[in-house]
Amino acid sequence: MRTLPLYVVDAFTERLFGGNPAAVCPLREWLPADLMQDIAAENNLSETAFFVPAGSEYEMRWFTPRREISFCGHATLASGHVLFRHIDPSLTRVAFRTQVGVLVVERRGDGIGLRVPAFPPRPCRDVPPVVAAHLPPSGGEVLAAREKYFLVLGSQRDVEAFRPDFDALETLHPYGLCITAPGDDVDFVSRYFVPSFGVPEDPVTGSSHATLVPYWAKRLGRTSLEARQLSRRGGRLSCRLEGETVRLAGRAVTYLEGTIRLPD
Repeated sequence: MRTLPLYVVDAFTERLFGGNPAAVCPLREWLPADLMQDIAAENNLSETAFFVPAGSEYEMRWFTPRREISFCGHATLASGHVLFRHIDPSLTRVAFRTQVGVLVVERRGDGIGLRVPAFPPRPCRDVPPVVAAHLPPSGGEVLAAREKYFLVLGSQRDVEAFRPDFDALETLHPYGLCITAPGDDVDFVSRYFVPSFGVPEDPVTGSSHATLVPYWAKRLGRTSLEARQLSRRGGRLSCRLEGETVRLAGRAVTYLEGTIRLPD
């Protein structure tokens, strides 16, 4: 029977059972896509990351319980943590080749930095009815970037009180919905919903911050920002806009080290 190592890492948190849990499967060579999808479904976490060596770098792919996706931040941070903590402690920097370009994870003391491309939002001129139905009575700004719609609300309280219609949001596929507002004790807060991928509400979403950071940096007039994602598990991110790159700083904690058994 074939076996593979498996790690589960809580990303963007200093404590177990916080942040966003990701499964990480280091590979020597790629598995068939349907097998990786089966593993992700069995893990039943928002994302499972797989990576293989590619010279001095790694190639990376991500799967939700239902589908492969093109961009995931927290599982990339978790993969860097696995390499630094469990596979090669001499490493201080690792680069992952992905569908959205090369993502770099760097170890900085007890923390980890993740560099991702910036995807500034654009005004959404043709708002889908499902998104419009989620606007508050007072209205709000609607933006779009890549496979996400963004609702800009008035306050942190609005974000905390938001109640999504998951059945309706599932029809947005492949788009998810992110809501955001100024924060009470941070620069901005957010929540993210993507039920069509099997993730009703994502605990902490690195990919959405590739758009949130450029938006709030422009709106607030500064490039260094503190952010909080207001899911039940919650997570805090230190963010910086550096030209066409977003740097996200956080921590990660290993929850599980194990072995996957695969059919022959």
